[in-house]
Amino acid sequence: MIKKYQKTFNAINVISDYVLIFLSYVIAGLIRVGFMYGDNPNLELAFNKKYLSLIAIFSCFLIITYAFTKLYRSQRVLQLAKEVVLIIFVNTVCFLMLASILYVLRYTDFSRLMLFIFYCISTAVIVTKRIILRMVLRYYRKKGYNIKHIVIVGNGHLAFEYKKSVEKEAHLGFKIAGYVSKVSKENLGKQLGSYENLSDILENNEVDEVVIALEPHENIYMKMVISACEKQGVRTNIIPFYNDYIPSHPSVYVVGNTKLINIRSIPLDNPFNAFYKRAFDILVSLAAIILTSPLMLIIAIGVKLSSPGPILFKQKRIGLNKKPFTMYKFRSMRITDKENTAWTTDNDPRKTKFGALIRKYSCDELPQLFNVLFNSMSIVGPRPEIPHHVEHFKEEIPLYLVRQQVRPGITGWAQVNGFRGDTSIEDRIKYDIWYIENWTWLLDLKILFMTIFGGMSNKEQLVKTDKKDKTTEVEEV
Repeated sequence: MIKKYQKTFNAINVISDYVLIFLSYVIAGLIRVGFMYGDNPNLELAFNKKYLSLIAIFSCFLIITYAFTKLYRSQRVLQLAKEVVLIIFVNTVCFLMLASILYVLRYTDFSRLMLFIFYCISTAVIVTKRIILRMVLRYYRKKGYNIKHIVIVGNGHLAFEYKKSVEKEAHLGFKIAGYVSKVSKENLGKQLGSYENLSDILENNEVDEVVIALEPHENIYMKMVISACEKQGVRTNIIPFYNDYIPSHPSVYVVGNTKLINIRSIPLDNPFNAFYKRAFDILVSLAAIILTSPLMLIIAIGVKLSSPGPILFKQKRIGLNKKPFTMYKFRSMRITDKENTAWTTDNDPRKTKFGALIRKYSCDELPQLFNVLFNSMSIVGPRPEIPHHVEHFKEEIPLYLVRQQVRPGITGWAQVNGFRGDTSIEDRIKYDIWYIENWTWLLDLKILFMTIFGGMSNKEQLVKTDKKDKTTEVEEV
């Protein structure tokens, strides 16, 4: 069973981290001294007793910090990206503390360059070790080793969904030993007994975890089932019967003896995350405006020469918290004198030749960088819709207005996955909500790179126009 070897594995993990961190300092010292002194290095500058003792203590402190931030708990279901981000964050904070201690203790001869090299090497080594460890464990789990044996309590919809998820994620190393329920069901595996026999079942079988997946009408058995699991000391997880209605990362808070689940808690509700995303937006939009300013000047001249009318197309869109804002684009169509409710096509006669060119490469979207700078949009987020479509879709598509809990973006998770133009609005919303519930700064970077290197070319699709706008323009959503 897993728990027999978990302590040994954790001990090896801790010791290997300590050795790698200390060796990172040794390598950093050799690099620094070698660059500084060439063939006649003064090793005493990096490897005197005082510094080696300090680094030995610091390595212990870093390991303890890893433990406090739960980096030595089972990472079986933790996403690699989140683990890497946590390691980088912990290392950064701890090394800043070390730099402060060196300053306070007046260790003026300790090279700041060597400290930076030490930080880079130790972080890279620990991250690399974790990646390799995951690869090795996944390989052996597929071979049938390092397996967690799971007993499911229940036989309804929730139990079947959990079983399918476990089979799909085979690399996680979960194996369904059987299920416990009043009535046997096909395709769920081996029935081990009924709820009343759960304590004996757990005692007589090698079980690492119990997953309680009772249906609403079976909640009368919940107390008995939990008591049996706790009596046998087996780790227990509960799939709530309202599982289909809660997001990927719900938050729980307590009022007195009452536990409340916030079903729409999102990462960007966290002030730190919101601050990071805003800082990211400002830096990226400023850099992009500076880099693309010559191109925007050329496009502005091209728009003006291609047809009479304004350079910019302005349209009301719905943004954060359902508040309207004005979105900017380079005009790519001719001005019309009448309201137009037609559909825009690849060969739409209203498009200018120059407009078709800038739309093809999404260059008409560049003025939205100023929307980002003015805080009405974000670099990455759900694409904004016109008020008419928001009113229409919110009545037809469940969870549609969840999109309005974050700022709309120039590009988004739905767009880089192909949901733009005349594609399924339902699927687009699913991708938008997944992004909102699973936001990380690494995900934003990934979407940005996917946009730059794979999403700039735009195949024009059929998109409905705004009924009230005389300068009929269509947003590629």
